[in-house]
Amino acid sequence: MPLHSTLSGRSSGSTKAIDTQSDGKSFEQLRQECLQKGVLFEDPDFPATDSSLFFSQSVPVNIEWKRPKEICDNPKFIVGGADRTDICQGQLGDCWLLAAIASLTLKKDSMARVIPRDQEFDHRYAGIFHFQFWQHNKWLDVVVDDRLPSVRNNLIMLHSASNNEFWSALLEKAYAKLHGSYESLKGGSTMEAMEDFTGGVGEVYETKQAPNNLFSIMKKALDRGSMMGCSIDISSSAESEAKTTTGLVKGHAYSITGVEEVNYRGNTVQLIRVRNPWGQVEWNGPWSDDSREWSYVDKAEKYRLQQNSTDDGEFWMEFEDFKRNYDKVEICNMTPDDLTENTKRHWEVSMFEGSWIRGSTAGGCRNFIDTFWTNPQFMLQLEDTDDDDDDVCSVVIALMQKNRRKLRKEGLDMETIGFAVYKAPDEVDHLGKDFFRYNGSKARSRTYINMREVSERFTLPPGKYLLVPTTFQPHHEADFLIRIFSEKKAEALEMGSNVDADLPDPPPPSDPEEESKEERGLRRLFEQLAGDDQAISVRELQQMLNGVLSRRKEIKFDGLTLSTCHSIINLMDVDNTGKLEFQEFKVFWEKMKKWIMLFLSFDTDRSGKMSSYELRTALKAAGMQLNNQLLQLIGLRFADDNYDIDFDDYLTCIVRLENMFRVFQAMDEFKRGRVNMNMMQFLMMSMNV
Repeated sequence: MPLHSTLSGRSSGSTKAIDTQSDGKSFEQLRQECLQKGVLFEDPDFPATDSSLFFSQSVPVNIEWKRPKEICDNPKFIVGGADRTDICQGQLGDCWLLAAIASLTLKKDSMARVIPRDQEFDHRYAGIFHFQFWQHNKWLDVVVDDRLPSVRNNLIMLHSASNNEFWSALLEKAYAKLHGSYESLKGGSTMEAMEDFTGGVGEVYETKQAPNNLFSIMKKALDRGSMMGCSIDISSSAESEAKTTTGLVKGHAYSITGVEEVNYRGNTVQLIRVRNPWGQVEWNGPWSDDSREWSYVDKAEKYRLQQNSTDDGEFWMEFEDFKRNYDKVEICNMTPDDLTENTKRHWEVSMFEGSWIRGSTAGGCRNFIDTFWTNPQFMLQLEDTDDDDDDVCSVVIALMQKNRRKLRKEGLDMETIGFAVYKAPDEVDHLGKDFFRYNGSKARSRTYINMREVSERFTLPPGKYLLVPTTFQPHHEADFLIRIFSEKKAEALEMGSNVDADLPDPPPPSDPEEESKEERGLRRLFEQLAGDDQAISVRELQQMLNGVLSRRKEIKFDGLTLSTCHSIINLMDVDNTGKLEFQEFKVFWEKMKKWIMLFLSFDTDRSGKMSSYELRTALKAAGMQLNNQLLQLIGLRFADDNYDIDFDDYLTCIVRLENMFRVFQAMDEFKRGRVNMNMMQFLMMSMNV
């Protein structure tokens, strides 16, 4: 079920952060313990070792982990207020993070959330600090010790321009811990870190295809406290961090810290202030620090805009030059309220967490129509139109993939993700392949991209819609979070979430003289195998079924396993003898024939296997409806490396499921969908499945 809440500019600050330390202790508990023992904190979860720095390479130099008091005489957490000029990039390629930190310093409320107060090197100092980050709709409190990587007494990662200030270096360390290592922070989007600092929602503009009012959008965004970054695209890895003749750096993340209009020779000029996280290397064109344009600006205005104008990495540009030189602008709005350009609105939000699992729900984009329909599907019902428009409903959809940086050390990285929105028919549960074959999308993400989050804003007529989030390629696994924002309350739910079974009662036994030719043949074979008790054991059942099925040329299999035959006896043995009598076997055979026909209908290439993605439809035809979690579990249990299920595994799966449904339904006397059981009943049920 989705979580429903109303977002406002104040809501995120009131949410208590979750303690993340492996021993479950909070920052206050850990600090108090250290103070009582008279020791400095050493973080066992993120030790001062090479593994916390790199996972794919050896450390190139002799790195020493030093506490600030070992580096300088009078260390301070913050000197004169946390400022964007406190940030200088170190040896790590995480300019995207530094650009976001620079933007964060302009947003004091958010800054106070990320960097909790009451942290110093004198009062109650115990070598421990903590920071708070937003991750997948939760605020996390991340604790670190203050041992920082250094070479010859100099910090080698992010550091302040003042050699006795350490808030920014410790913030970077906490963010590296959150993602597993410093190396995990190499390369990224400024938007990613800006969202982690605020819980906000982002939008991206391509400057070469920007709307005519982009300057106005950026100015209003900055006035509302939104965070902004920009970058120049590269055509190859060789261009990364390459400096142009104008002093700009390609493939490098900058932060936008000011948007202004000035009077220049009787005309109004639009200016953008940009900051290089390196703390140096600046634009040298018009409106740069010492350019002649400033001599034609009113002195008071010039002083206001050019305070502390030095080679600090920050510079002004004319907006047209900005658009010509930069390719992308990223805006992180503190809440969806800020996405509107007029009055403040409160937006409703529905949130879902899900997974793409190979073989069941990792269907890929619509290019792969045979599996696309198996992706998770979400119904969105828009009823009430916007206050200022009677015809449409505003909705923002943000799809985020989870934990990808942390998975880098396992060889995984960002998946290429996107989504599509379809007009949904009435009374549907999980739409099948034919719907998507014959119906186009009404809205979709502009592109599939390997970023952590893809978000788009749409205006749609009232009605029911189906949202399908996907990876670009099928069979690619990832966990995801979807946030759906709407101005008016909108119903949202995950499709295919029902678990149910409509299983027919077994037919009554028929008299021997009324048996068909097939049944008489089965009886003769059965009587040959059965002993004096006229019942067959599990091994005799295995021998019988393998003999009968091997004659059916359309089924290719290596023989049913003893495990499958145990499951069949558990399902059909109504008198609990551990064996099957002929009437019990005959009822099973009728089921078997139906299941064989289902299997063959999905084995389109006659390979003797069916696609695991088709299992949902096959089971539904057999009377059993499963949700995504169960289908994912079954896919992982039974599908092979090619996402296929052979006949034996198919039969095992369907027999066990029917067995479990029947046992549960027998215990569910009041048809409430839940039962009470003790340990003995649970063990008996588990063993009989």
